[in-house]
Formats: sequence, C-alpha cells, structure tokens
Amino acid sequence: MKPVDTSEIRQALNENLAVPLWPTAGRALHLKRGATYAAATKGDIKTIQLGRLKRVPSAWLKAKLGLDDPGAS
Repeated sequence: MKPVDTSEIRQALNENLAVPLWPTAGRALHLKRGATYAAATKGDIKTIQLGRLKRVPSAWLKAKLGLDDPGAS
C-alpha cells in the first residue's frame, strides 16, 4: 500500500465538503481498501451516497483525525 501523504489529505479536506471513501478517507484512517468499505457498511465511517459513489464528509473525517481547527468555532 502506498504511504499516506498527510499534506495531500489535509488539502483535500480543506478544499472539499466531502472526500472519496477510497482512497482518501481509507488511507487517512490507515485502512486497506476492503477494511475501509467494510467499516463504511457497518457504519463506523460516516458516508454520503451520491449515486454509486460513496463520500465521507470532510468535517467528520477532520474530527476523527483530530484535525479540527480549535479557533474556528
């Protein structure tokens, strides 16, 4: 599996309201592809279904990763 590029993930989270379940959210959570989809199916990863595409809300993923900006609120 390709190493996680945190700058790429931070940029995606800052620019988009939702990011792809795989690879962006899965790799940010250090999960393999199958584990990412299994966690989304169980409800462990919050997803939004857009047709056939699954997206993860950036705000949820930022909170999960502890990347919330404390001065933003």
